[in-house]
Amino acid sequence: MEKHAMFTRTCYYHHQLCFAFLFSFLFFTLLLCFHYSSTFNNAATFLLNNNKQLNSITDFCTGRYVYIHELPTRFNYYFLQNCNSLTRGTDTPNMCPYMENLGFGPKIHDTQGLFNNTGSSSSWYATNQFLLEVIFHNKMRKYECLANDSSLANAIFVPYYAGLDVSQFLWVSNITVRDSSGKELLQWLVERDEWKKMWGMDHFLVSGRISWDLRRQFDNESYWGSKFRFLPESMNMSMLAVEASSWKNDYAIPYPTSFHPSSQSEVLQWQSKMRLQKRPYLFTFTGAPRPELDGSIRGAVIEQCLGSSACKFINCSYGSGEKCDDPVSVMKVFSNSVFCLQPPGDSYTRRSIFDSMLAGCVPVFFHPGTAYSQYEWFLPNNRTKYSVYIPVKDVKEWNVNVEKVLMGISQDDAVAMREEVIKLIPNIIYANLESKLDKFEDAFDLAVKGILERVEEVREAMKNGRDPSIGFADEDHYKYTFSDNHS
Repeated sequence: MEKHAMFTRTCYYHHQLCFAFLFSFLFFTLLLCFHYSSTFNNAATFLLNNNKQLNSITDFCTGRYVYIHELPTRFNYYFLQNCNSLTRGTDTPNMCPYMENLGFGPKIHDTQGLFNNTGSSSSWYATNQFLLEVIFHNKMRKYECLANDSSLANAIFVPYYAGLDVSQFLWVSNITVRDSSGKELLQWLVERDEWKKMWGMDHFLVSGRISWDLRRQFDNESYWGSKFRFLPESMNMSMLAVEASSWKNDYAIPYPTSFHPSSQSEVLQWQSKMRLQKRPYLFTFTGAPRPELDGSIRGAVIEQCLGSSACKFINCSYGSGEKCDDPVSVMKVFSNSVFCLQPPGDSYTRRSIFDSMLAGCVPVFFHPGTAYSQYEWFLPNNRTKYSVYIPVKDVKEWNVNVEKVLMGISQDDAVAMREEVIKLIPNIIYANLESKLDKFEDAFDLAVKGILERVEEVREAMKNGRDPSIGFADEDHYKYTFSDNHS
């Protein structure tokens, strides 16, 4: 009986152990399955999120890829190392200091209080207007959609320092010497596979000098500049320059100013400061007379400015003693003025346009080729929103009183125009290379966007069986003429 009871208790305990073991096994299995399912789901979610991220990157750069040619150094980096050879024809005896900070030039340390309370005192540089191609190249090297494979690129950038190159030879009488570098570059390009894809029509370059310096139309030593842009291969490329010619494959982009912000907040703070700035002068002209230029409006503009108590004239003639090369002095004058006069000088355009707009000064133009026919990617089509236009068809017959015209603009209208100018500041500056302006696009961003759209139009024409060369490099004879559209 005791044995039977013991056997029964043993079986009972064994059943309990078996049941416990079975329950534990099942519970562990369920946990394992749940963990596996969770891990699988997490892995799937991770992969899905990564795919979405990859797709978003792909979507962001679709249509925006740019390939940079690796040119022989004689076409670009040579000039950085031999900057002493670039002094001819510039406003400085030594270009080397302006090569600092990747083309922005030396930092401005003595801001004389002008940039206080803006958070941007470290973002101002003594930038030389001729170094745009260096600045643009360095910004392009940081571009977020660079293509390592040229076959995937939407456009091809040629980092040829065209303006610095030609500046060495502009005063050389031998036209063969003047044209030699450009011919060598084109010979190098046409041998590349990238060129043969669209015969150069997806290629673009940048010049820190005006386009006319590269468009000598006749092989005569008395004519100015090189003929680089009239060489057949060059005519297949687009060029961005501080001033465009009347040919359709040249596009104007802003002159570099001295403000290269590192953040969006710096831009916003500077804009706020310019809105609150007191402006004791009704109008200002900063520049030198051009008595040697027949029909120049500058003499008349200077005469009227000197004859008005409401105008501030800064004489930039050599030996005048004015600090026209000092960015702080220039910005102080512009920021104290409601309107800034911008008559043409040696050419249609001036860096002063962008320096004055940066200071919130409303530009006054006298020729459509100074801005309206130039910077179409950067300035509003409605010119009356941000500027004043006083047409000059014939200087000898010009009897307009500038002060009277400007006094006739109501204070409300002047404030509205200034606000529009201040809103345009991001469009006309070249931000620091490491910066991200978030909701703003700077001049570099807008220039790249413009050229990509231009190339895409050519690509579409080719896809549809049309000849893309038709109209690509034609001259627009009416681009800079006075017309009813500009009066």
